[in-house]
Amino acid sequence: MAIILVVDDELGIRALLSEILTDEGHTVEVAENAAEARSCRERLRPDLVLLDIWMPDVDGITLLKEWGAAAMLSMPVIMMSGHGTIDTAVEATKFGASAFLEKPITLQKLLRAVDQTLARPSLRSAPPPADLRLGDGPPGYASPFAGKDPFVPLAPAAPLGPQAEQTFGLDRPLREARDAFEKSYFEFHLAKEGGSMTRVAEKTGLERTHLYRKLKQLGVHVGRRGED
Repeated sequence: MAIILVVDDELGIRALLSEILTDEGHTVEVAENAAEARSCRERLRPDLVLLDIWMPDVDGITLLKEWGAAAMLSMPVIMMSGHGTIDTAVEATKFGASAFLEKPITLQKLLRAVDQTLARPSLRSAPPPADLRLGDGPPGYASPFAGKDPFVPLAPAAPLGPQAEQTFGLDRPLREARDAFEKSYFEFHLAKEGGSMTRVAEKTGLERTHLYRKLKQLGVHVGRRGED
C-alpha cells in the first residue's frame, strides 16, 4: 500500500478521494492549497500525489514546475481538472506529470490510474543488488529456480463464499432485517462476479459510486479490484 497526497481546494473532492483510497488500503493525506501541499510533501515523502490544476493560491501546473525545477519530483503526480483540455494535459505531462484525470472522476478511472501509476518503477528506488535477486547467489550456488519459472500458479480453490439461498431471522426490527438481507445479497454478487464492481453494478442496476457507498454503509469489504 502507498502513501498518497490529495491536493484539491474542494472539500467534497478531498473527502471523497480520501475515503475511496483509504478503503483501498492506502494512507491518505489531504491539502487544500499549494502551501499545504509543499508542507505535506516535505513531511510525508508520498509515493503518489493527486494534484488539482485550478487552485486559489498557486495552480497545480506551477506547483508541478516548482517541484521539477527543485529536483523534488521523486514521486509520480497525477493531475486533475474539471476544465482541462488536451493542451493542458500535454503541458502537465511535459513538466513531469504521470497522468491526467478529468473531473468528475469516476471510481473506475481513479482506481485504474492509481494502480497503473503505482505499478511503474519507483523514481526513488534502484534495482536490488545482484546477490539479492531471485536465482542469484554466491559462486558455486545452484539455485532451485535455475532454468525454471519461479511463479507457479496455485490450483484453484474449491468455490466458497455466500450461497444463493440463505435463511434470515425475521424476529428483529425491519431495518436490521433489511440490512442483513442487503449485506448477504451484495456479498453473494461480489463473490459471484470475482469482486468486479463494474459487473456487480450492472447486475444490481446501481451506479458504481452509489454501489460503493452502499457497500461501505453495510460494512461489506470490497478489497482491491481487478478489471473495474
